[in-house]
Amino acid sequence: MNTSPAIPAVSVAQMHGSPRRRYYTGRHLDRVHAISDLRARTHKLMPRFVLEYLEGGAGEEATLRREREAFAEWRYRPHTLVDESHRSLKRPLLGREAAMPLAIAPTGLNGLFMRHADMALARAAAQFGVPFTQSTMSNDRMEDVASIAGLRHWWQLYVFGGEEIWQELLRRAESCGCEALVLTTNSQIFGDREWDSRTRATRSRPSLATLIDAACHPRWCASALSHGMPRFANVIDFVPKDRRGFFESAFWIREQMPRSLSWNDIAKIRDRWKRPFFIKGILHPDDVRQALDHGVDGIILGSHGGRQMDWAISALDMLREAREIIGDRVTLLMSGGIRHGTDMLKALALGADGVLTGRATLYGLCADGEDGVYRALDILKEQAMNELGQLGVPSIDALGPDILRHMHAPPFPQV
Repeated sequence: MNTSPAIPAVSVAQMHGSPRRRYYTGRHLDRVHAISDLRARTHKLMPRFVLEYLEGGAGEEATLRREREAFAEWRYRPHTLVDESHRSLKRPLLGREAAMPLAIAPTGLNGLFMRHADMALARAAAQFGVPFTQSTMSNDRMEDVASIAGLRHWWQLYVFGGEEIWQELLRRAESCGCEALVLTTNSQIFGDREWDSRTRATRSRPSLATLIDAACHPRWCASALSHGMPRFANVIDFVPKDRRGFFESAFWIREQMPRSLSWNDIAKIRDRWKRPFFIKGILHPDDVRQALDHGVDGIILGSHGGRQMDWAISALDMLREAREIIGDRVTLLMSGGIRHGTDMLKALALGADGVLTGRATLYGLCADGEDGVYRALDILKEQAMNELGQLGVPSIDALGPDILRHMHAPPFPQV
């Protein structure tokens, strides 16, 4: 049995650190029972700079912390003596039934974790029956991902450079049969990621400590770097030939992000893209209203995994207000902090039609590739099914805010 060192935790099940609790970090997925196990194995296998990329947030990482704290502030008020023999998590997303109301979030540079990581994520999503959102900054060609049988393929768009770039990306996404477009709106100015600069000696050269640590992880080197550093396969042809190295291309693309991106650009993209269109990265009610006025089909609340604006609210904090504004007019999703099946249920109860998860499935990817991603999805489903029964709720359609109570809510008045 492979286990990680005991990890300190505050728990009433432990007194003065006893009994010692360990996460399972072995390779037998049937012995993995929580996303935290997959995360522990990820920390065992990946070099430090890869972990920083996966785990880090912007600035003081207050937004990153808030994503998890927000879930902890909501507690369930379960029913009892309810027929729970026919529980199900199935729900339509964009009119098509999904195994559960969840999609894999867009994450860039997945090739840093393993070669053809985007293909592994997409295959697992297709097998499980949930959508996969491929990032503009992914490392596998969208045409290759689109060839996966049964995949619900969503394409995430970053606007950079001239209009001809996003128009060409939309043309390709349309040709590939992508079901939906997801436009990320909160990344035109790169977040203050202090941890990233500490892993590099210069803008384009890793520090000596980073190189030594990477060399101490031969399994990762063989998996991720067997064909050299990853390339941004879907946009590399737009990059000047003398800037196509790994670091050079990343910085060039970042420099081409227009600071002038506005609702006028949203109107142009909406006019060009005739399939379902989501805007991702909204956290203000005025922007929810603007999105509705611009004819989107869905809104994804989120803080970019806590990697852009620091000291922002979480998507969960915004859910009830967004639902009140939207009503039933468009699909409402949220992204950020989904690490347990109970998180998904809380989001649904507060008004979300579904959720996106990024880090949870990346932990599965790092732990065991495609099979690890599938196991991560299965864990979230198993946990949600169990807690649905514990709640005394026969289906996710019966979830509502009445099943929850906020820990900071005023006390009930005395009778």
